[in-house]
Amino acid sequence: MYILIDGIASRYEYEKLARVFFPDQKMNESESSDPDALRIEVRWQDRELSSRLKLGESEFYDEVIAPEDKADDKNYCELTIAQLLCKQLIALTGFNPPWGLLTGIRPMKLLRMLTREYGKEEAERRFKDDYLVSDKKIALSRRTIIGEDKILSLSQDNSFSLYISVPFCPSRCSYCSFVSQSVEHAAKLIPEYTELLVKELKITADIASSLGLHLESVYMGGGTPTTLSAEQLERVLTATADYFDMSDIKEFTVEAGRPDTVTSEKLAAIKRSGVGRISINPQTLNDDILRSIGRRHTVAQVYEAMDMAKAAGFDNINMDLIAGLQGDTLESYMHTIDGVIALAPASITVHTLAMKRSARLVTEHMAAYNAEGLLAAQMLDYGEKRLTESGYDPYYLYRQSGMVGNLENVGWSKPGYEGVYNVFIMDETHTILAVGGGAVTKLKQPHVNNIERIFNYKYPYEYISRFDEMIDRKKGIKEFYDQFC
Repeated sequence: MYILIDGIASRYEYEKLARVFFPDQKMNESESSDPDALRIEVRWQDRELSSRLKLGESEFYDEVIAPEDKADDKNYCELTIAQLLCKQLIALTGFNPPWGLLTGIRPMKLLRMLTREYGKEEAERRFKDDYLVSDKKIALSRRTIIGEDKILSLSQDNSFSLYISVPFCPSRCSYCSFVSQSVEHAAKLIPEYTELLVKELKITADIASSLGLHLESVYMGGGTPTTLSAEQLERVLTATADYFDMSDIKEFTVEAGRPDTVTSEKLAAIKRSGVGRISINPQTLNDDILRSIGRRHTVAQVYEAMDMAKAAGFDNINMDLIAGLQGDTLESYMHTIDGVIALAPASITVHTLAMKRSARLVTEHMAAYNAEGLLAAQMLDYGEKRLTESGYDPYYLYRQSGMVGNLENVGWSKPGYEGVYNVFIMDETHTILAVGGGAVTKLKQPHVNNIERIFNYKYPYEYISRFDEMIDRKKGIKEFYDQFC
């Protein structure tokens, strides 16, 4: 794809908007003689705001004259140009993105900010008229923000949450973009990784204690933490409970994501360590699709894992699903939703497939792309209907780039079983202290949007070989808090 932006500083936002419609295309900053290249030119010159779009024989041009009092208003002018470009892209492709201009991960955070500034009705009007968000997504946002706000009110100025990363999986899923290592290739690293993880937990706990930080939630994810043995799991989880003040936490979650890694022994170890919430993630109840996406478990193992979890005493179980998986049909997805609801987990997180970039020309396959998005939207609509009927409410929502149909991921729960950590991390409510390979500590200054990040090494072999160097970075936590305490 060729995109030219003159007179505009924030080129990146227009690139992101173009990717909503052409998710697989490459951006090219130089002139191109390719007749099939998409050319986008947006301009802001004095009060003249314009957008020109050309692809083959199709060409669109629109302009707006900004009011005199808005001529120097960067937000107004760039938003107006984005509206022009979005409407042209809709006319070109026939695809009307349900989230309109919004390309960010956190639409609820924007809605909350607008509500604080303008009130509920005006915030929703701006979502519709300014950002071109559909009525259906505004209604979903309205429901979701109620659940989020209840959780956000629990956080204090000195609050933090803890993330523990276990970047190992039984196999790599075809859609996965997380940093994780197949156990087949990295099993020999796990014992040393586990011991260093415990060491990092102690160091991090000492820092948190010295700063007087208050722990709200703990989340062990990955990867698949249950690739660890029962003994290794208990070692890490017991160390967490020993090192940190757990007296007032709202939630302690472990991802037991792959049903084929779940055993009675592991569940017992997790339960003994004080964990109250686990996640068992089938993604689909269709064995053919599980095989095609690289999941090595079966539907039968999903049911076995749920039976074992309930027998171990877990009543707060989340299950993850994905809409839009290749080969899935509406009927098959309806079977999955109905089957998972019948298992009565406390919460169900419905993800939409986020596509990997490839070299194919989306312009040649726009009809197929639109059909994929329409199917995924129908899947989400059915899920929303059935989950609502079954007593689940949406409590958090986020988005990713390249999502099929420009849709969203939504956490649904029965009342009182909302995933607290999920809301804190998505809203960027407070500091997240993170340990393990690929983990990112996010330091949040209270009452402002200032966030600083401290990165751990991504891969287990780097985490092990450069552990001391990585730990030295943890000094940045105290340095951050010393700035304003």
